[in-house]
Parts: sequence; C-alpha cells; structure tokens
Amino acid sequence: MSVKFTILGSGSAGNCAYLETGETRILVDAGFSPRQIRLRLASIGRTPENLTAILITHEHSDHIAGLIGIAAKLNIPIYCNRGTKDAFEYSLKTRFNCNLFNTGDRFDLADVQVETFAIPHDAQDPVGYLIRTNAGNFGFATDLGHATKLVLDRIRHANVLMLESNHDVKMLQDCPRRAWSLKQRILGRHGHLSNVAAAETAANIMSAELKHLYLAHLSRECNKPELAQHIMAEQLHHIGATHVQMQIAAQDVPCATLSF
Repeated sequence: MSVKFTILGSGSAGNCAYLETGETRILVDAGFSPRQIRLRLASIGRTPENLTAILITHEHSDHIAGLIGIAAKLNIPIYCNRGTKDAFEYSLKTRFNCNLFNTGDRFDLADVQVETFAIPHDAQDPVGYLIRTNAGNFGFATDLGHATKLVLDRIRHANVLMLESNHDVKMLQDCPRRAWSLKQRILGRHGHLSNVAAAETAANIMSAELKHLYLAHLSRECNKPELAQHIMAEQLHHIGATHVQMQIAAQDVPCATLSF
C-alpha cells in the first residue's frame, strides 16, 4: 500500500498537513485560505475535491481558516469534538457537516485508524492525533504548553511525528512586539512548546520506530529555524538517535512529500 505525507505548511499564520493512503485522503487542520490550500495541494498533484475528511485539532484561526471555502463549499466531512465544533461554528458563523467524537476516542476512516488524545492548550477541547496506517503511524502534537504523560504515551507510537517547536524562550522574552500577557500565555502550561521543551519531549518518547521528526509551528518573531534545528540535533545526538531524520516544517512552502 502506498502512503504519502506532506506538511503543506506550519506556523502561526496557518497549519495544514495532507495524508494519503490507498483509500483515504485526509487533511489534518485547514488553517490557510481556501486558495492557499488549493495551491499547495496542486503543488503535489492533488485537489480539495478528492478529500475524504478533514481532522481538526482545535478552533484557533490558524487551524480552521479554510473550512468555509473547502469543507462547507465542497461538503467534505469534518471530524472533531463537540467543543471544537461549537467554537469554530461560532467564530465562522457557519454550520458544518461534522462527525463528532469524544476526546480519547478511536475511530476508523476506511483503511486508517485515528486515535485522539487531549493536549494542554488554551482552546475549548484541543486534541492531538495518532493516525495508524498499514505503512506506519503518524503523530500530530502541535499547540501544546507542555507534554503530558498522556501525550507522551500516545506519540511514542509514531513512526512519523509532527512536533511543535514554537519558540526560543529568550527571544520570546525579549520580543518588543509581544505584550507581557501574551508572553505569559505562550510560556504557560497551556501555551506552546519551546525548542528546549520539544527536544526534551523527543528524548522522552524516542524509540527505534521513530523515523521522521518534523519540527512544526515555529514562531516567525520568536524563533529561528536554525536554532530549533540545532537544539533538537544536539538532543538527538546526545541520546544516540542517529536513525531519526529531522526537518523543519516551513510556513510558506510545503515540505517534500514522504512516500512509503
């Protein structure tokens, strides 16, 4: 079975990833404009019309911006929990075709199994995902203030992991354009993972089965790709995880497609 995975973009201006198996074509989040989602899918030879489902992690705009123009317009099923549905329907002032799950549920989408788990973030009921396919497991853990034991237990099973590495603590603290209240929110236990916290998380879940690690949701103002990469590379070297291929998920362009 052929499985393809492409992070279409990740950062505070939009998040969206594409996973394709023999029978399913899934978006995890739809945080770009409909035009951008269409363009980025076209760059890998795909179209929104052929999507099987859209999985939503939470209702913040950088994860749902394309829902009206993609999901509603094309009648693509959305999978989310009740709290997230209520929140994005309120903010977007639109009703959607949603398949609701309770956080912690597992469900099947044709030839894949989707596991949902709670993550600590300042949203109504935010979740992470572990998507199990015949070719491997794909983990999604972005937008979390800290890695709980539950998060670690779930993403430990990923062969491919999209992990938040949002900010450098000093760059965030020194940033003149961020209000102190915002800095406190980002640094809090329901905010975002720093580079160091991401590296610690990777060390805590490391196994021989983790093959690909994407550092995601990097802040443009309070991080640098080379900084995030350096800190994670040092940690991987320290724990002897030479088998892991690590890469930065960019905001402006899709990552190269992984094929299995």
